[in-house]
Amino acid sequence: MNPQADARRDLPSIDSVLRQPDVAALVGGFSREALTILARRAVEGVRELATATPARGDELDGRRARLFADAVTATLAGAAAISRPSPRRVINATGVVLHTNLGRAPLSLEAAAAVAHVAAGYADVELELDTGNRGGRHAHLARPIIEALEATCPALDVSGLDAIAVNNCAGAILLVLAELARGREVIVSRGHLVEIGGGFRVPDVMRQGGVRLVEVGTTNRTRLADYAHAVTSETAVILTVHPSNFRILGFTESVAIEDLAALGADRGIPVVDDIGSGCLLDTATFGIGGATREPRPSESLAAGASVVTFSGDKLLGGPQAGVIVGASHLVDRIRRHPLARALRLDKLGMAALGATLAHYRRGDAPHSIPVWRMIGAPQAELVARAEAWATIIRRSGTACDASPGLSAVGGGSMPGVTLPTTVVRVKGRVPAEALARGLRQAPWGGVPVICRIEEGSVVLDPRTVSPGDDIPVADAIASAAGALRRAET
Repeated sequence: MNPQADARRDLPSIDSVLRQPDVAALVGGFSREALTILARRAVEGVRELATATPARGDELDGRRARLFADAVTATLAGAAAISRPSPRRVINATGVVLHTNLGRAPLSLEAAAAVAHVAAGYADVELELDTGNRGGRHAHLARPIIEALEATCPALDVSGLDAIAVNNCAGAILLVLAELARGREVIVSRGHLVEIGGGFRVPDVMRQGGVRLVEVGTTNRTRLADYAHAVTSETAVILTVHPSNFRILGFTESVAIEDLAALGADRGIPVVDDIGSGCLLDTATFGIGGATREPRPSESLAAGASVVTFSGDKLLGGPQAGVIVGASHLVDRIRRHPLARALRLDKLGMAALGATLAHYRRGDAPHSIPVWRMIGAPQAELVARAEAWATIIRRSGTACDASPGLSAVGGGSMPGVTLPTTVVRVKGRVPAEALARGLRQAPWGGVPVICRIEEGSVVLDPRTVSPGDDIPVADAIASAAGALRRAET
């Protein structure tokens, strides 16, 4: 018997799959052509199985039924996959506030509304409504950025400053160097040649900017004299990069930004300070001070930095963006570089960043921006929420407890900094890996819940969960654990 011929006889027809009631019911949301493509893929998908397992005569009817059922299931799954948004919303119960794999900072309600406001229609991205003339897209964010810095640091002299925003901080550094230093030398401490998220390294970004890297000092100790001795007629920029993802402890020495700025001013060389996280608030007011205190752009500018770059989706609490702020004559040059168009924000990013900056301008950022609200969450609130979760979960027969734990800021901000919290630890005979997988896959049809595993237990931290998701999280644990117990029996 020819297995290929046998397989073709047993495969369901495309038309029979399309006539199956569950598939036919999709016609309201899918065109006939789209469903035909899905059904054809599904039938092709079961062809290999049919070819690999030829059946005897007395098994043909059963196998044909199975192949038909498999093709229908695959068609329905394909339709569901098309209708399911990607990326999907998830609930972050890991306790990592800025979780890179989960999109870092969640937007405030106002920022999300601003995105929705411009997303469904047109917007005055490059139009002056007063005159009807073409406008500049960078004008929407220049003043808000400067005013947000002024609002969070009233002592800062903002005269002579200008700003633009691009698609991310790596893009901001690339653009700055491409304009200010292309074909010339940039001096950087060896301790600042960091690798940022996704395997991107500062030296790689610099090469793409067309500059020649001049390394000074050592990994752990760099002095002002190291920078001064490296300056030549080819030096275009002195660059500092904040080590956002790590800390060097022990035998260390670094140069204060004000000393570098003085050197740059003396030699006529711009000093560019990439501070990474975009922290506009003083972290000391949240109990995070000393060596772990995060640098602020206002401090770098006040110290004399020519240009400062930072992210929008870290401690700033907004969308993915890279902000460039500094001396007007330098920012004006940067804005005119051809790469500025390639790296620009779209209208959705502009709307989200503008609304986020408005929180700082109004002074309500600590309470309205989710990142800061999570970082500043009161211990009593975290304890109460964790205990409420544990109560709901225990009612389902799943063992757990509410106990002290640690949250992390994460996402390239305040490396090594932890925040005391109260977590729910799910214990018992349910395997932690299986439970975590079940929470991610959300078989109950709800929003996937992302947790962490510690010492064989699933751990859930209320700090990074919106209070509106408290009951869904507890119910998700109960549902996933119950499904695993039933599967075992």
